[in-house]
Amino acid sequence: QVQLVESGGGLVQAGGSLRLSCAASGSIFSINAMGWFRQAPGKEREFVAAIRWSGGSTYYADSVKGRFTISKDNAKNTVYLQMNSLKPEDTAVYYCAATRGSWGPMSVDPDEYDYWGQGTQVTVSS
Repeated sequence: QVQLVESGGGLVQAGGSLRLSCAASGSIFSINAMGWFRQAPGKEREFVAAIRWSGGSTYYADSVKGRFTISKDNAKNTVYLQMNSLKPEDTAVYYCAATRGSWGPMSVDPDEYDYWGQGTQVTVSS
């Protein structure tokens, strides 16, 4: 089992920045990739970014490319999501997730992820 705990959400004005953190514990050796997803009220959960646990390859949703950066610190078993130039449409609950599955194009699919955090609210005011 893997436990994930997110932190760093909050309220920010449009154009501002936030950094989310996701600390993993438990059977870390089983993780191949970690991702960030978000869900706005009345909408489906959507992919934001993913990072391969070894090597650091990344995927980003088109909507966040150039504004968000996913990174990791293997020594701390922590993944980060640096969010810059935030927009009101970025408002959502952000979830961290971990997968034992293979790295590849499927890493953007939430159904591929085995473990999920509790979520952290990000609100961007206009």
